Amino acid sequence: MGVKPQRLRKGDTIGIIAPASPPNQENLQRSFLFLEELGLKVKLGKHLYDQYGYLAGEDKDRLADLHKMFMDREVKAVICAGGGYGTGRIASQIDYSLIKNNPKIFWGYSDITFLHTAIRQQSDLVTFHGPMLASDIGKVDVDPLSKEYFKQLFEPTSIQYTNELSPLEALIGGKASGEITGGNLSLIASTIGTRFEIETKDKLLLIEDINEEPRAIDRMLNQLYMAGKLTEAAGIIIGDFNNCVPERELSLQLDEVISHYMKLANKPALKGFKFGHCSPHISIPLGVQAELDTEKGQLIIDSGIKE
Repeated sequence: MGVKPQRLRKGDTIGIIAPASPPNQENLQRSFLFLEELGLKVKLGKHLYDQYGYLAGEDKDRLADLHKMFMDREVKAVICAGGGYGTGRIASQIDYSLIKNNPKIFWGYSDITFLHTAIRQQSDLVTFHGPMLASDIGKVDVDPLSKEYFKQLFEPTSIQYTNELSPLEALIGGKASGEITGGNLSLIASTIGTRFEIETKDKLLLIEDINEEPRAIDRMLNQLYMAGKLTEAAGIIIGDFNNCVPERELSLQLDEVISHYMKLANKPALKGFKFGHCSPHISIPLGVQAELDTEKGQLIIDSGIKE
């Protein structure tokens, strides 16, 4: 089991960084109000508002913001403003010993998946897969449930995801337990062949994605299958695949593609979870123990912070 960070308390300071693409500024400003409602103070990364093409500043500057937030003893959590693209570019330059020696809450999803995997495997820190400030929380129409799950950072709480949250469907029956790993499928696939290659052996693998045609999902799942990542997993958690629809007349449907690879993997697999680019977006810790039960239609996840 990974190292769990300390819980948050009212009055704590949160560090905000943009390690990938430039965040929507209006949404970002609105999200600060939510953090203030939680009783938190915000400290902004020096390069939070930088723009360098499709990146939120040059690699060295985004890296510097990440390092500074983990070094800053006043900062109790590091929250990502948004995703997009870019975290894989800085992964090999991160000082993981710095993170290991200064464990604190790290929160984000989508492109941040690369950092979740790298940080977890290089420093043993439990991180959080959850909605980001500019991408989700600061939107005018944000679902209250997306905000609700931030409370797990203040009080150790086991997350019990059942059909009451969203309809769940078993693709392969059975029970499985293990640490949760994964996140965005595109980013998981991009780790293969690198020193940050995702480790799935005896773990529960979470997958989700957005705006990818079924043939692209097929390609990435096939890569994971051939690399042994699906068959090594204890079970598979299928999150939201937002707008993953065919753009051509001749195509398999998304459900056909996912079902094909779940049958090949032949591990307990449950789909329908509101994890990913969806609303509401339920946040969960990565690197903690969880139990998947397809018969009961539930996923029980240990708390991600220290008791």
